[in-house]
Amino acid sequence: MPAAERPAESAAPAARAALVRRATLGLAALVVLVVVLVASDGEEDGFVSFAGEAMATRWELLLPAGAESARAAEECLALYAALDRELSEWKEGSPLSAVNRAAGVAPVVVPEELFGLVERAVELGRATGGAFDVSWAALWGLWDFRAQSPRLPEPRAVAERLALVDFRRIVLDPEARTLFLPEPGMKLGLGAIGKGYALDRAAALLEERGYRDFLLVGGGQVLARGRRGERAWRIGVRDPRGAPRDLVARVDVSGQSLSTSADNESYFEIDGVRYHHVLDPRTGWPAKGLRSATVVHPDATLADALSTALLVLGRERGFEVAGELGAEALVIDAEGDLAFTPGLAARLELLAPPRRD
Repeated sequence: MPAAERPAESAAPAARAALVRRATLGLAALVVLVVVLVASDGEEDGFVSFAGEAMATRWELLLPAGAESARAAEECLALYAALDRELSEWKEGSPLSAVNRAAGVAPVVVPEELFGLVERAVELGRATGGAFDVSWAALWGLWDFRAQSPRLPEPRAVAERLALVDFRRIVLDPEARTLFLPEPGMKLGLGAIGKGYALDRAAALLEERGYRDFLLVGGGQVLARGRRGERAWRIGVRDPRGAPRDLVARVDVSGQSLSTSADNESYFEIDGVRYHHVLDPRTGWPAKGLRSATVVHPDATLADALSTALLVLGRERGFEVAGELGAEALVIDAEGDLAFTPGLAARLELLAPPRRD
């Protein structure tokens, strides 16, 4: 699962929700794994862009220009910051951290929102056969992808921690609204589903305010509603072996979320082998077989989790699971071959073959 390393903390919590406004004249909003594409004529299209940081992620919001746009953007960024405080496994005072500390000791009463998201994560664990597993966080500390001199963990240490990874052992009590991890050392981590959930929550907030056309961007994921002028929102998918603006495809997205997980976000190489931060929760080692996996689905929470699961499952089984969950997908395998599900063809434009090195 992603986030097999602790995110860097900002010096001031308030700064993480700082708001920046700029006109979208000629904007190309570059994020880690996807690129928001704009019309080539560079004309003003009536949208403004806002940005801020929360959940160790940079967030972008493209909203129709208007007197209330800045206030709506501020509300969304405040929502992201509030979710960070509740859902983060890294913050010692968060409810999720309390659950992790109480592993093997006692159930913990948690906020309704956290309980619901963990419940959803367990459901997606079942749907993906464990390729997505919210209890992956027991593997913390074994892998350090920021080390100056990276090294591989001892296989025995991985095996010992792996015995603590199993979403099926999480005890959820809906009536008491408690979460319980039955063995010391078990931990929950929402890094592969929390940002998608935050996008869904922000979209609902904007829709309540009357917005119908907007784009939300966070990390390697976007959520699009309505249209940008006369067309759907156009999202570029990066080549995981290319430069930041090397695109392999672009996808028209409206009323859906597009999420990409890849092996180029955080990694090291030893003896020519790439070890990246997306761990296979069934083995405790980095997932193999795919360089990147992109998922398109109306539910951003599902798309977030499923893009990670596909990177673990590989092309064949990944496409099967995507179909079972009503999602479309595009993957690039370890050899640089690109494939996509049939339902994506009508709104997909292939731009260049992925690099094969």
